[in-house]
Amino acid sequence: MLQMTSVEQTILPRVEYPTPQWQRDDYVILNGTWEFDFDDHAVGLKEKWYRSHDFQQSIIVPFCYQSVLSGIGETEFHDIVWYRRTFTIPQTFATKRIVLHFGAVDYEASVYVNGELAIVHQGGHTPFFADVTDLLMAGENVVVVRAQDVSQRLDQPRGKQFWKENSTGIFYTRTTGIWQTVWLEAISSAYFNEAKFTPDFDKNAILVDLALTLPLQENSKETFQVQMDITFEGQPVLCDQWTVFESSIHRQLYLGSFEAHMNERAWSPEHPHLYDVVIQLKQGDEVIDHVVSYFGMRKIEVVDGRVFLNNHPYYMKLVLDQGYYPDGILTPPSDEAIKQDITLTKTMGFNGVRKHQKVEDPRFLYWCDRLGLLVWGEMANSYVFSQDAIERITKEWQEAIRRDYNHPCIVVWVPLNESWGVPTLLTEKKQRAHSVSLYALTKSLDTTRLVVSNDGWEHTVSDLCTIHDYDSHRASLLQRYSQVEIAITATPGHRLIYAPGFAHKGEPILVTEFGGISFKCSDWDGWGYSGATSEEDFIHRYREVVHALLDSPSVQGFCYTQLTDVEQEINGLLTYDRKPKVDLSIIAQINEGKFREKKPEIS
Repeated sequence: MLQMTSVEQTILPRVEYPTPQWQRDDYVILNGTWEFDFDDHAVGLKEKWYRSHDFQQSIIVPFCYQSVLSGIGETEFHDIVWYRRTFTIPQTFATKRIVLHFGAVDYEASVYVNGELAIVHQGGHTPFFADVTDLLMAGENVVVVRAQDVSQRLDQPRGKQFWKENSTGIFYTRTTGIWQTVWLEAISSAYFNEAKFTPDFDKNAILVDLALTLPLQENSKETFQVQMDITFEGQPVLCDQWTVFESSIHRQLYLGSFEAHMNERAWSPEHPHLYDVVIQLKQGDEVIDHVVSYFGMRKIEVVDGRVFLNNHPYYMKLVLDQGYYPDGILTPPSDEAIKQDITLTKTMGFNGVRKHQKVEDPRFLYWCDRLGLLVWGEMANSYVFSQDAIERITKEWQEAIRRDYNHPCIVVWVPLNESWGVPTLLTEKKQRAHSVSLYALTKSLDTTRLVVSNDGWEHTVSDLCTIHDYDSHRASLLQRYSQVEIAITATPGHRLIYAPGFAHKGEPILVTEFGGISFKCSDWDGWGYSGATSEEDFIHRYREVVHALLDSPSVQGFCYTQLTDVEQEINGLLTYDRKPKVDLSIIAQINEGKFREKKPEIS
């Protein structure tokens, strides 16, 4: 067994349950110290490291080796890495099936249990699992993971992860290997695979789609029953029970009188009400499977060219959130760090975040659900267009939508950003077709949310007209967004708002990147799209750009760049270590359109 170093002993692994929207009682978190090695000469498979190898290093999972919290903190290229740890199965799991889960491994993962291949997965941002019961032995077991992430491959979804060793510009340190929680889970031979909760807001009903795995029972008289208990703030709403005849179930459940309950139970950032759910699979009097979940009653749509939330016009005030941390990179150092980001965002008067080029940790979405914060879910893009790039993003995007479908906080899906991965969209029909296909694919998977085809510019088919505009002058912003016709024909960043063959059809206009005002308030050096020299100057500049959009008759929402400084970017409202640069109450007042600067005294 590995002995922890003094450095490692100061690092606490993530221990909270990784998917609180789908939680069972019988689980074991496998985060913590693992054996570790680089495989720079790609000899691990040939030498069968999955069966025997003298590992030379250790690492703290779920932090990538590039991060300080991993205990390694090395940023050089190591495209193939290996992990190993031992585990024993609790006695309480003895009669059950054992499933091994990975929250995310960047980018390609091969998992071995006791020297045998259990599963292979491709996609750096989405979960996967394997039933490893038949590979287990009594006593100690061994799990080995081989992860490969080709640092300079530009046709795989990588988001802001730079393909050079040293981060620069808008690109940051890479993440290689395991970067979300690993855990074991015990299930019976009959169990729930997943549940989809689709709110029908106007009927005050929840549509439930359940998928189950049931054992073959030839000539058996035993049947299975599903029981679903829904409560609101601890009070029973309904208890429904039905006999299972197939492995998929579709139910529409009414939650009571709309007039009596809906306004007090709807989910919004201002009132993040949630219904709690317990789902049980029974055989006679025996409970075979037991899952705890929740959902929110929330509706997002465009009505007559305006964004509506829960049947009322809603102005989105978002902040761009890269989801990077100085010590964990893409992995939040703790649950408290996640909650802190959300609390600080709300304190500044924002009602949402645009998660930028990252499929976020499920616990971030959980706390957005609980605390009340809108989320635009965005795919991490590739940078070149190819057949492989199409296949990779299409597969991983479907997995991301499926994983996060039930989170009421997510109101918009963004498969592409600023033509990343489709760099010649203006001149190539097949790249425009790819943008259209991602919009249609997303809609086919989820009709309950808005979809942006290509955030920032060069839109094809899209539910919103989103524009990136880093002009720092109030007067020019006021003029540009004084009328819809001017806004959609402008070319901020020297880019067309709509791609050839596509045009504005009344979609709401939102400026979803702007500001980016740099203000150095820490030891970090860096850049921004414009610069402030003092707190007063920063407040003045922030007010100028925000109020220009608030005063616009054509803009229906905004997303300020950005929440925190990130590596060489110092254009955050907070420093990289989450310290406010100015009084956050002033930011909130500006976002509310209330703050007025003091006039200088005349001597």
